[in-house]
Amino acid sequence: MPIPRSIPVALTIAGSDSGGGAGIQADLKTFMALGVFGTSAITCITAQNPDAVTGIEAVSTKLITRQIKAVTAGFPVAAAKTGMLFSADIIRTVVRALKQGPRFPLVVDPVMIATSGARLLRDDALSALCRDLLPLATVITPNLNEAELLAACRIHKLDDLKKAALLISKRFGTACMAKGGHLAGREVVDVLCVDGEISLFSSPRLRVRETHGTGCTFSAALTAALAHGTDLHESVAVAKCFVTQALRHAVAAGKHTPLNFAWQT
Repeated sequence: MPIPRSIPVALTIAGSDSGGGAGIQADLKTFMALGVFGTSAITCITAQNPDAVTGIEAVSTKLITRQIKAVTAGFPVAAAKTGMLFSADIIRTVVRALKQGPRFPLVVDPVMIATSGARLLRDDALSALCRDLLPLATVITPNLNEAELLAACRIHKLDDLKKAALLISKRFGTACMAKGGHLAGREVVDVLCVDGEISLFSSPRLRVRETHGTGCTFSAALTAALAHGTDLHESVAVAKCFVTQALRHAVAAGKHTPLNFAWQT
């Protein structure tokens, strides 16, 4: 009997997207595409598609705790990410569970607003996110709007994004990967700040119909690379390449053009 090939394990703690393009579904597809065994702890069930979020129901905090503990007890988790956490109670629950378990790199995607405009983080949850979760992160991956909120500054150009990444990194004592997809320009430039040092990651801007799930996919690809033992800078490069190619090779699914998570095969 052949010996099974060993692959690293990653954990995603996030919401479910019934449309399949973001959230837990996007994370698990990304993990598999990048050679990582994906596990999950679902925080919320959403009714959504790329056009709209029509319903959100939170999972009980007791069950969220049990999911995280079951995964970390049963698998050697090499890296984890958080996505949609929705409420202050859920954030505090996740923080307690992570502190009580084994240590591994943690990617925090501070999911606040969906591409469709729907609010995915309650107002009361922002302080819990900043106070309790972000300081635990290995790296935070805000988009432009989230970076503006976390850094308390307006972002209009690349220099502003650099400033915001530095402010966020200093404020929370962790690396910050500020994404520049919403800035104007022929290139999409993302900014990584680690210990006060700025690194830029650039790719050509693609003309695409939909970008639903790109934030989740980026943070999941970053998590997968970290699970393989790749250093942070190279992991960011892997994530940016994966998302760029998933957009470039988008597929047609009815009227929508979701990311192609299997573009490499």
